[in-house]
Amino acid sequence: MGKWKGFIEIDRQKPPSRPVEERLQDWQEVYLPYRTEDLRAQGARCMDCGIPFCHEACPLGNLIPDWNDLVYRDKWQPAIDRLHKTNNFPEWTGRLCPAPCEGSCVLAINRDAVTIKSIELSIVERAFEEGWIRPQPPDARTGKTVAVIGSGPSGLAAADQLNRAGHEVTVFERSDRIGGLLRYGIPEFKMEKRFLNRRLEILEAGGITFQVNTDVGVTIPADKVRRDFDAVLLAGGAGVPRDLRVPGRELGGIHFAMEYLTLQNRRSEGDTVDDADFISAAGKRVVIIGGGDTGADCLGTAHRQGAKSVHQFELLPRPPERRAETNPWPLWPQIFRVTSAHEEGGDRVYSVATERFSGDASGRVTRLHASHVEMTAENGRPSFTPVPDSQFELEVDLVLLAMGFTGPKREGLLEQLGVALTDRGNVSRDKTWMTNVEGVFTAGDMQRGQSLIVWAIAEGRSAAAGVDQYLMGETRLPMTLP
Repeated sequence: MGKWKGFIEIDRQKPPSRPVEERLQDWQEVYLPYRTEDLRAQGARCMDCGIPFCHEACPLGNLIPDWNDLVYRDKWQPAIDRLHKTNNFPEWTGRLCPAPCEGSCVLAINRDAVTIKSIELSIVERAFEEGWIRPQPPDARTGKTVAVIGSGPSGLAAADQLNRAGHEVTVFERSDRIGGLLRYGIPEFKMEKRFLNRRLEILEAGGITFQVNTDVGVTIPADKVRRDFDAVLLAGGAGVPRDLRVPGRELGGIHFAMEYLTLQNRRSEGDTVDDADFISAAGKRVVIIGGGDTGADCLGTAHRQGAKSVHQFELLPRPPERRAETNPWPLWPQIFRVTSAHEEGGDRVYSVATERFSGDASGRVTRLHASHVEMTAENGRPSFTPVPDSQFELEVDLVLLAMGFTGPKREGLLEQLGVALTDRGNVSRDKTWMTNVEGVFTAGDMQRGQSLIVWAIAEGRSAAAGVDQYLMGETRLPMTLP
């Protein structure tokens, strides 16, 4: 490594961001680029560890110490070459991944971790600026055809890999635009869609065909796709949201998070969304149920729409400021985190269970009834017990359910194909990523369950190797996951 005392001499520097009062007035991204000299200094903090645990924590197996050092030494083109060896879309993970690599950084044993995620993003953005990222059509075609169903990060990663292997790839998307949750689930302030469109243009120019407004299993039969293609990859995600089955759930003004976020993203894309259909937090008392990333996305969106007040409820207790003894390095640190949306306001309330809703004569929600709970463990599983005399009520106008997803939709595509499911309701696969149906493969949240973008890309890459091996008898594509 270039600066062997860098981790001692240089402190971690957070990425610069726009002031809260400025960013709440628009939908542009929160974070700003580092100055080059600051970023190079951050790269110098990498320790040249004997065993780089960041590799193990990253599902993609990113060559993190290599490109940290290359950035420090101002060698940007070799840095993007190393980064692209393992990650098809670092401009997305550099914005959206929670960076498990940083949680297992050796420096994080007793100091602040290296800013791996920010360095990754800076490398790929520099590469785009320099014109180093261009379409890569294959030298020759194999004559084999592959249908990828679903255009989220898993499906797109698989499509990119299979296209590079020379197969003719068509990506089917049921929505009107390519991108899946990247398009309609992620708010603009976390990733402006121009960064999605930029990569999609490169993929299309490289030979991938995109077909939108096509819900396989609904608008066209699943067996037609099987007949028309030599292999099929299911990458439709885990689209069934977890519901809150309590009295009053049927009242107006209670919505799933994705209903809410999708409509705002459509407006941000320039679509005309009728006011009668649009879900707005403007001037409303908002409660978000769910303390994860999707809840934070709702929080930032509600701020920008002009909510009167926002409460975010979480069933689990508040995490500690530092690692607990039961959560040692290099495990993912279960600690209290503050996202950019939390910096902007709102009340976070932990250990709360919503018991029911009540409404007015028009059938709209007006009040939430809840209680505080205590978490205990029973046979290794959490259990939540109401705290005596802790019930409370809150006046509400809009409730957003952001409690995650329970698995893929079974009706239509999965039922028509006859694929087997796991005991958790996800699509089952073997070690080659094939389902029980010959020539039908799966990857991403559809088979894993709700997870991270970095897992989705890693699984798409691995499944592509399985498809390539099935079609050709062998593969040179990397399979990063078993």
